[in-house]
Amino acid sequence: MFVDELTIYAKAGDGGDGVVRWRHEKFKPLAGPAGGNGGNGGDVYVRAVKDLNRLSKYTGNNHFYAENGEAGTNQSKAGRNGEDLYIDVPVGSRITDTERHRTFELTTVGAVERILKGGSGGLGNEYFKSSVNRAPEQATKGRAGEAGNIAVEVSLMVDVGLVGFPNAGKSTLLNQLTNAKSRIGAYPFTTVEPHLGDLYGFVIADIPGLITGAAAGKGLGHKFLRHISRTKMLLHLVSLDHEDPVSQYYTIREELSQYSKTLNDKEEWIILTKKDLVEKGFTDTVAEELAKTENRVLVIGQDDPESYKTLQDSLVSHLRDTYNT
Repeated sequence: MFVDELTIYAKAGDGGDGVVRWRHEKFKPLAGPAGGNGGNGGDVYVRAVKDLNRLSKYTGNNHFYAENGEAGTNQSKAGRNGEDLYIDVPVGSRITDTERHRTFELTTVGAVERILKGGSGGLGNEYFKSSVNRAPEQATKGRAGEAGNIAVEVSLMVDVGLVGFPNAGKSTLLNQLTNAKSRIGAYPFTTVEPHLGDLYGFVIADIPGLITGAAAGKGLGHKFLRHISRTKMLLHLVSLDHEDPVSQYYTIREELSQYSKTLNDKEEWIILTKKDLVEKGFTDTVAEELAKTENRVLVIGQDDPESYKTLQDSLVSHLRDTYNT
């Protein structure tokens, strides 16, 4: 199951305690303070990885702890610092420290951000030695590391996003182009979460069906509109099995525009689906009307396997020429 939202609990390491120790020399039982400082606690980092489904691995165990620093020792030796903790999240993740109101975005694979700072180590008694205090007895405790709930929200950074009204044929197309095996059903909202497929190294996402008012939060609303914003290009599927496919196309375009004006500039191909259910003259009329958008228009149907092959070949060639840099 694809997981695009998850709250985890994370804690940076606590600092080790400083200690009271004494230097022992021959004929000088207490030659001076020699208590070392505690080590610092490990920090917590998030790291962007290619695995877009990484969050699903954390649903059963969503608590993360960096290592604590060790206490100081004698002979003025500081305790070992705790090891930092790296939490891998999908590239495109937005990370929010809900308690400190800090937000980080990871938009490139390998990007790293520190989200929680480990506690500093305490001070040993040698630190407090002075000309007026040659035998200090004090030492300090290590500080606690930062901790709290961390919200992770993924916006898919994929090559191609499939958009359109529910039951427009997105799942069918995804399955034809890749091995995603998305569920298919003749009813709205078959897809309740994005499904991903691989097409010769390019990732395609079946974005759940939009409805009128999605930009205002109706239906699946913003939960899935955000996934569209970072795709490189869109395949906008329009079902010919509707009395007014052109109107449906512009309704979805309006929802995308209301959500983010930047979507107006995103490359879009219009894919007319279910041509086997209508007359050819109707298909030609709709294709001609939508060609006025100056977007590329292709027509596919389940009775025409070659139409899927033509789309696949054209798409792969375009992706390689345009985006595979």
